[in-house]
Amino acid sequence: MNNPLGIVAAGHPDTANAAATILAAGGNAFDAALAALFSSCVCEPVLSSLGGGGFLLAHSQDGNSVLYDFFAHTPINKPPVEELDFYPIVADFGTAQQEFHIGMGSIAVPGTVRGIYTIHSDQCSLPLEEIIQPAIKLAQEGVRINSFQHYISTIVAPIIQSNPASLQLHQGNNPGEIAAADEIVRQPDMADLFSALVHEGEDLFYRGELAQRLADDCKAMGGALRLEDLESYRVAARTPLSLHYRDTLLLTNPAPSIGGTLIAFTLSLLEQEGLCDMQYHGPRHLYNLSHAMRLTQQLRQSHKIESDLDADTSQRILNSGFIDSYRQILREHTSCARGTTQISVADTQGNIASMTLSNGEGSGYVLPGTGIMLNNMLGEEDLNPYGFHQWPQDRRIASMMAPTLAFMPNGDRIATGSGGSNRIRSAILQVLINLIDFGMDPAQAVEQARIHFESGLLNMEQGIPDLSVEDLVKEFPQHHLWPEKNLFFGGAHTVMFSHNGSLLGRGDSRRGGVCITV
Repeated sequence: MNNPLGIVAAGHPDTANAAATILAAGGNAFDAALAALFSSCVCEPVLSSLGGGGFLLAHSQDGNSVLYDFFAHTPINKPPVEELDFYPIVADFGTAQQEFHIGMGSIAVPGTVRGIYTIHSDQCSLPLEEIIQPAIKLAQEGVRINSFQHYISTIVAPIIQSNPASLQLHQGNNPGEIAAADEIVRQPDMADLFSALVHEGEDLFYRGELAQRLADDCKAMGGALRLEDLESYRVAARTPLSLHYRDTLLLTNPAPSIGGTLIAFTLSLLEQEGLCDMQYHGPRHLYNLSHAMRLTQQLRQSHKIESDLDADTSQRILNSGFIDSYRQILREHTSCARGTTQISVADTQGNIASMTLSNGEGSGYVLPGTGIMLNNMLGEEDLNPYGFHQWPQDRRIASMMAPTLAFMPNGDRIATGSGGSNRIRSAILQVLINLIDFGMDPAQAVEQARIHFESGLLNMEQGIPDLSVEDLVKEFPQHHLWPEKNLFFGGAHTVMFSHNGSLLGRGDSRRGGVCITV
């Protein structure tokens, strides 16, 4: 391709196409990322919503890097538990089931809209009215449901079917039924909301009519969120957590989110093990990787690091003496020889963006007249590790989301990240190791089989050599071998701006990913 403009990897063709349209119009990577964000709300409604939150890790052409934290925030006041509308549903993944909690009492303060306006003011080159046009067109004309989007909508069907307004967001040709694959779903309310946001600004959502309606409904229907929560919400611009792994500079999400710190901890454990000298997916490689994952899980549980997150948390955990003690544990063992979407964009001006978005699974509540389902972050077990209703008041919620940038010693620049709840960190970790230790290109790095350790169980994806599986099951008697690739293992949509000017990338097939070069 002559004179390419940029590259995007995302979880849906229409999400990626929105970004590509803006790149082709002369926009930069951040313009494209916001266009993809808006469109993802239309075509990936289970995973993305203006009623949720997320993070953008931005590296601009002037060399500056910043992490925009617009994730969900806990309410200022906590009503008595008996007054909250808060109840469980079971999501069926086919090979596994997981319980989530929804209802008005599960809604945390959403940050996406304020994040959009902050990012646009700081980083973008095109007017918001132009950036949002692909999403408005999608919402008006409709999105043809693909097999992956239909699949994930069936997983969370109890949430979608919890009330008529929620079902309306996913309804196809047959009233009262979730749209089947190949049916078209239109979102006229969402199109109107997008237009209103352009003309009325972020205050529409945080101080205006919509804010008042959301606050009134929460108060009347068993939620904790109030108008003062919306009015006081602020985006945090943070210094990224940085570390070197085998001469590659990595930037990721710092505290108070925890995913980036846990990835950095695991990489620090593995750095001196020399994975690059091991057979890929051989017994030694996977033993070291799985055991490092186990130690990272042990760290999270034994030190209860989410209970006291502050600006110093990451550095305390990554302190050399602390790391050395865990490295010793690793060496003393003899070798046995959820709803989230990712958008990664790079442009040829030198800008690179990694954005991770989440609405949880959705609370079931749709803000009337907007097409926006609010999040259920207060009902996410992964985000509430010490029990529901134990959240500290007026605090940014600790997230596993970890948008990550890598700057290779040869000049390659990489943007990656993943959806997948607790599997986010293991997906990103393995993509980085594949790129750095084993010299893979993005397509190879993303599509290789993965493992994940959690709660005493080692999950292994189909594609790991039989000999390695045989050795791993001796060390991990609690294990599960998945029969095929699955969204359980994340969706690490990844792009690379190579030192020679070429653009490479991959949308993770586990989550319907696509990659487009413009």
